[in-house]
Amino acid sequence: MMLEHGGRLNEAAERWGIPRSEWLDLSTGVNPVGWPVPVLPAEVWQRLPEADDGLEDIVRHWSGASSAAACVPVPGTQAAIMALPRLRKPCRVGIPVPGYREHGHSWRQAGHRVIPVGSEQTCGGFSGCDDRWLDQLDVLVWINPNNPTGKIVPPSTLLRWHQRLQKRGGWLVVDEAFMDTTPAFSLCTHAGQPGLIVLRSLGKFFGLAGVRAGFVLADNQIAERLKQMLGPWALSGPARYVMGKALTDEGWQRETRISLQRNAGSLREVLQKAGLTLMGGSALFQTVRTDNPKILADQLAAQAVLVRVFDQPGMLRFGVTADEMQLRRLTEALVARTCD
Repeated sequence: MMLEHGGRLNEAAERWGIPRSEWLDLSTGVNPVGWPVPVLPAEVWQRLPEADDGLEDIVRHWSGASSAAACVPVPGTQAAIMALPRLRKPCRVGIPVPGYREHGHSWRQAGHRVIPVGSEQTCGGFSGCDDRWLDQLDVLVWINPNNPTGKIVPPSTLLRWHQRLQKRGGWLVVDEAFMDTTPAFSLCTHAGQPGLIVLRSLGKFFGLAGVRAGFVLADNQIAERLKQMLGPWALSGPARYVMGKALTDEGWQRETRISLQRNAGSLREVLQKAGLTLMGGSALFQTVRTDNPKILADQLAAQAVLVRVFDQPGMLRFGVTADEMQLRRLTEALVARTCD
C-alpha cells in the first residue's frame, strides 16, 4: 500500500466541500515562497538531458563536497529512497522513530529487516554514549533534521556512527531534506567516504516540490550502482536546468534562510499562544504534541486550513506561512477551534 503524505489538497477540498482555491495548505513543510523559476530556453524542453552539462560540479561546489564524492542527480530523493534498498542483499536496517516513513517502507518492501531506532538508544546523539546498539545493524538511515520532530544530530556523532558501521561494510544513509537552513550540520563535506550516502532535494527549502529534483552524494561504487538502477535520463532536462540555476543563486538562498527563520519564530509564538505543546521543528515547520491529532486537524480543516497528522506518537506538523496574512488566518482558525 502507498503511504499517506501531506499536500493532498484535492482530496481535502472534496471531503470538506471547500474549493481548492480557499485552502491554506500547511501540510507539506515546503517553503511557500519558492525560488522564482525563470523562463526555460526552448532547447531544454526539446533535447535529451546530457550528463556532462556541469550540474554535478555545481552540486559539489554548492554542497561543499570534495571531488572524491560522486554525485547522482535523481528525480526527487524519493527515487533514491526506493532504489537504495535494492542495492544490498537483505540485511538489518535501523530507521529512526518517529521519522519519514517512506524509508522504513522501502527497505521493508525490498526484503530487509527494519529495526526501529528511538532516542533512548542513541542518547539523543550526544557524545559519550554507548554505541554498541549499532552492532545489530548493517545499515542505519538517519533523517537530519528529523521529520517531523526537527531534531538535529551533530555531524561528529553521525561520523562516529558511520565509522563503526563501515568497519563491517555497513552504510550510513543521511536524509538531509530539511538541512538547507542549517548547512553547518550537513555531512555533504564528508561525502565520498565508503558507505556514506547523503540525500538532498530542491523540494523543501527551494519550494520546488513539483519539479521532483534532488541528488545523492556517495562513494563511486555506490553511485555507479545507483546510476545503473535508475537508468539513463533519470532526471529530466528541465529539472537539471532549474537545479543548476537555483543552486547558484546564493543571494536568494541567504535571504531565504533569514526570512524562514523569522517566519518559524512567528509560527512558534502563534502555536504557543493557542495553548499547543511544541515538541520541535525547523525553519520550515513546527510540530506540536497532542493526544487527539485527528480531532484538531479536522477542526482546522473545517476552516480550510490543512495540516499534517502523525498518529504515533500523536503530533501535528504546521508548515510555515508565506506572509502575515496567512499567519493571521491560522491564528483565527486556532482561536475559533478553542471556542467550539
